[in-house]
Amino acid sequence: MNILVTGAAGFIGYHLAYRLLKDGNTVIGLDNVNDYYDVNLKRNRLKRLAPFQSFAFLKLDLHDTAGIEAMFRENAFDAVVHLAAQAGVRHSLTHPHSYVESNLTGFVNILEGCRHHRIKHLVFASSSSVYGANVVMPLSVHHNVDHPLSLYAATKKANELMAHTYAHLFGVPCTGLRFFTVYGPWGRPDMALFLFTRAILAGEPIRIFNYGRMRRDFTYIDDIIEGVVRMIPAPPSPNPQWDRESSDPATSYAPYRVYNIGNNRPVELMEYVAAIESCLGKEAQKEFLPLQPGDVPATCADVSDLERDFGFRPSTTIQEGITRFIEWYRAYYSV
Repeated sequence: MNILVTGAAGFIGYHLAYRLLKDGNTVIGLDNVNDYYDVNLKRNRLKRLAPFQSFAFLKLDLHDTAGIEAMFRENAFDAVVHLAAQAGVRHSLTHPHSYVESNLTGFVNILEGCRHHRIKHLVFASSSSVYGANVVMPLSVHHNVDHPLSLYAATKKANELMAHTYAHLFGVPCTGLRFFTVYGPWGRPDMALFLFTRAILAGEPIRIFNYGRMRRDFTYIDDIIEGVVRMIPAPPSPNPQWDRESSDPATSYAPYRVYNIGNNRPVELMEYVAAIESCLGKEAQKEFLPLQPGDVPATCADVSDLERDFGFRPSTTIQEGITRFIEWYRAYYSV
């Protein structure tokens, strides 16, 4: 297949592009390589994709409407996997306009490209953040998600609504994927595993929010990628059993679906820290702090729909995943 992967210099986008290329696909990777975090890390990810003859990189902003249209016009994509976005819950509290440009205006540009160029399947990244104030566990795609706790979460919820509109109006097949706390090699430096590892090795204290009373459905990157790869060639069909009176948010009379991809085994934050300490052979200095604005105390993914429709559920344990990350971290930073 000829596949557009947006956010190809990012954590998940890089891993997906690498897997698709290894599987024999042609990949156009789009990214603006912004400085939200270490640009050199993004460039080094791209360097690992460059040797593939079936890979081409396009540096472009999502909100560049003319540029996005030209990209769609010049390439006959079979599918689009839209992973590019302005990430970060807390960053959205202080930089709201960047989320509007990338996550809203940018997403409209992607939808318009898919509409006018008859893309067979748009797979796009949503987030577990959309569950917001929901407390019924496990978090299910069949639950309403009308109470986001950050602008980032609100933009991801908006993406799901926008995608459904295009599925309804123009028949664009859309699948939204709610990722749960993704971690692993080549990960984001603003995420907990990266921050904790760096601080512990430097002998600096780690900040533990909500006084350690956090539970997260940490999901290893390879499990995320396996789920995405299985979905790309399987665009959703309209659900003939969809009932307007019950209005299940996970499915539709239009070609639209939403899935969770999470480990379905939430871990206490202190257990996560202990696993990092064990792998590093060094105890962390800990600073306990209250819950941050926009954050939630617990996540746990219901992945029954994913397992039913694609015969897959994430299975990597945190011990395995953290070990692989720290092996990569030590090699990458020569620690």
